[in-house]
Amino acid sequence: MDGFFNWLGEAIGNVIRTIVDLLHALFANLWQAMDGFVDGLTRALGIDDSIFSIAVLVIGVLLLVNGLRSFLRGGVIGGFIWLLLGLLVLSWLIR
Repeated sequence: MDGFFNWLGEAIGNVIRTIVDLLHALFANLWQAMDGFVDGLTRALGIDDSIFSIAVLVIGVLLLVNGLRSFLRGGVIGGFIWLLLGLLVLSWLIR
């Protein structure tokens, strides 16, 4: 009886260990992919790779998208305002 439970515990432990190793490898590779993407993006744009710079970049791109959407809906003045704001934010960020 002792040998069976020893074998069962070892088998369950090996399964848990395999699952943990697979999840660790998956998330480590995901983190490296995200880090590489952010590094390439910030290097290409010439900005710092801080959270603040990425947040300002996202805000600037969202302003540009709002400007384009406004143009597509027929709002010329609103489109120019959104595009101008987006370009101001991005030109402040990108040197």
